Amino acid sequence: MITILGAGGAIGGELAKHLAASNQPFRLVGRNPRGAPGATETIAADLTDLDQTIRAVAGSRVVYLLAGLKYDHKVWREEWPRVMSNTIEACKRAGAKLVFFDNVYMYGRVTGPMTEETLFNPCSLKGEIRAKLATLLIGEWKSGALSGLIARSADFYGPRAGNGVPNLLVFEPLSKRRKPSWLVNDSVPHSLTFTPDAARGLVELSGRPSAWNQTWHLPTTPNPPTGKELIAMAAREFGVAPDHRLLGRFMIRIAGWFNPLVAESYEMLYQSDSPYLFDSGKFAREFGFGGTPYADGVRATAAAFQLGAAAKA
Repeated sequence: MITILGAGGAIGGELAKHLAASNQPFRLVGRNPRGAPGATETIAADLTDLDQTIRAVAGSRVVYLLAGLKYDHKVWREEWPRVMSNTIEACKRAGAKLVFFDNVYMYGRVTGPMTEETLFNPCSLKGEIRAKLATLLIGEWKSGALSGLIARSADFYGPRAGNGVPNLLVFEPLSKRRKPSWLVNDSVPHSLTFTPDAARGLVELSGRPSAWNQTWHLPTTPNPPTGKELIAMAAREFGVAPDHRLLGRFMIRIAGWFNPLVAESYEMLYQSDSPYLFDSGKFAREFGFGGTPYADGVRATAAAFQLGAAAKA
């Protein structure tokens, strides 16, 4: 049995499609999980509770930890360590291997490309928390207590990536004939991981015995576009002019007074003011896949938004 913890998000949905297509039995776990085609079973569980996590993982051979918590550093500080420690304990009891889907917050501000060898140097509260989670899991596999791997993604976008920043700022407004936006600096390159590529990478990594007990960057196309270039590609798919607004730090600070989610994003703006370069060359060399071309990913994402808008009309 393969178990997806946190199955309700964009990556979980894409991963479920891959597993169903290969006829692999899989279990979906979430606070309020919904079934998916091909799923063997669906279980409701709170991963901050050890007993519920153990029951959710029982009988698994591979566990994907894709859980997403409320975007609030206080919630993260309190709940993420429990989620990780509970999942590790549950995997040990089940004899399951653990795949942790991670981000790049622990790297902090990086000059040049981020690689799997980039040192942890967080410059945000949420980055400090992610560094502790990764360090905990790495310590477990180094001690031989379990087999695991960390699969990191850049900021992501894709057909069903509802919380992805490009989806929120670019594709959704364009689908409603509104002006898109970009954060802080639209003239620097910004790597983006296409969600179907991330799911494909998770499946390929877990199926390769030599990939375990390592950190991997999921396939992300090199030579990323700038914000202006991404908006221009998306606008072309929607048949509109690439006019957009730039959201500066002061504007975001003010908006954060009224919107807690915006306030929480303020400490992460360092990722947007200079080149954000995510190197997945290790994966490309091992698996022969470097990511979907940006033009193709933008086209697929725009088409999904257009289809959704048409269905609501």
